[in-house]
Amino acid sequence: MSVLTSSNTRKRFLLLQGVCSPFFDRLGEQLMAAGHRVIKINFTVGDSAFWRRGNTYAYRGQAKDIPEFLSQIWDRHEITDQVVFGDRRPVHRRAILAARRRGIRNYVFEEGYFRPYWVTLEREGVNAHSLLPRDPDWYHEAGKRLPSAGRPMAFPNQFHTRARHDVIYHLAGIANPFLHPHYRNHALVTAPVEYAGFLLRKIRMPYLKRRDEERIQALLGAKRPFYLLPLQLKSDAQIRYHSDYKNMQEVIGKVAASFAYHAPRDAFLVIKNHPLDMGLTQYARLIQVLTHEYDLGDRLVYLEGGNLEALLKHANGLVTVNSTAGNVSLGFECPTHTLASPIYDMAGLTHQGTLDDFWHNATKPDAELFRAYRRTVAQTVQINGGFYCRPGIDLAAGNALRALQRERSPLQQLMDEISS
Repeated sequence: MSVLTSSNTRKRFLLLQGVCSPFFDRLGEQLMAAGHRVIKINFTVGDSAFWRRGNTYAYRGQAKDIPEFLSQIWDRHEITDQVVFGDRRPVHRRAILAARRRGIRNYVFEEGYFRPYWVTLEREGVNAHSLLPRDPDWYHEAGKRLPSAGRPMAFPNQFHTRARHDVIYHLAGIANPFLHPHYRNHALVTAPVEYAGFLLRKIRMPYLKRRDEERIQALLGAKRPFYLLPLQLKSDAQIRYHSDYKNMQEVIGKVAASFAYHAPRDAFLVIKNHPLDMGLTQYARLIQVLTHEYDLGDRLVYLEGGNLEALLKHANGLVTVNSTAGNVSLGFECPTHTLASPIYDMAGLTHQGTLDDFWHNATKPDAELFRAYRRTVAQTVQINGGFYCRPGIDLAAGNALRALQRERSPLQQLMDEISS
């Protein structure tokens, strides 16, 4: 089977809101060069700053009225396919549902399920809305039909390039109250507050890095079991829309309580912050409170940074809500428990019992099943590339072009072949 065949059918694409970078602009250029019609809707001045292809409409109304506005665009340009970044943004939720009812295909981009050289491209939805099956037997069969995915092409993915795009986008957004008065950002905090948090955290990182190294050395030197809890960003759609938790403080509280009452008495719980955290939440202070409340002594270890993969080589297990860190953990054959339902949560990969039971009865994931799962996901809903640097953007746009031109998605083709 080949999942890379494409169709030469000319399509008419409507691009809604993209990521804070020139990615959608480059994708539009590729689509037009291939002979497709491309229309763009800009919801903010920042959207306009990164789009230079013309054929543009500016939406200035309220989110609830977006489907009515789009229906006119769909009819006027006979749109066949709609492309968005993120299926939970306020400007996209109603648009996706309305397009689906009209028989218009939705394509959703998102950060990659595997990092760092992959991005996600799925039809109709991502994460909890993904069309990927949750059946281990299906993945075993799919894995037999697919060749190795191979290594993705690497490219530089420098933080300062991503930060520059973000600053340009939000500086342009200063004019939003005048040109897009009803737009409401999906972010939880304003850009200036976010930048201030990043700056303060960056200033403190040399000290924090030295402190983390000392804690990691002490942890490994103790020769005692430990479990990992990698934190997710509080702005992550996975937390806000695809879990039962309001924030990561609630997650830390739940896991710490279960650990205190049910984990082995000599074990550590290592809570590791997200590398892109803004530094606005006092996790260290919360962990001190929980340590005192549950009389845990030195058993709660907080890391501001640290190498997740290096820690996984020694960890007895990993607990996550639904982070892509779970994929990394499974790749290291580390027992993994999820508090929500990410795409990899299935029998044979993740612990299927309760969190209280996990501390004593966790089993390693089935390595063969994980290889089949990874091979399948990589070749059906992942594309090699990135959103934030020119080499990554060029690579992602070229690979996305091939996927967007298909009549049947790679996933649908594979599902049809297995069911036939």
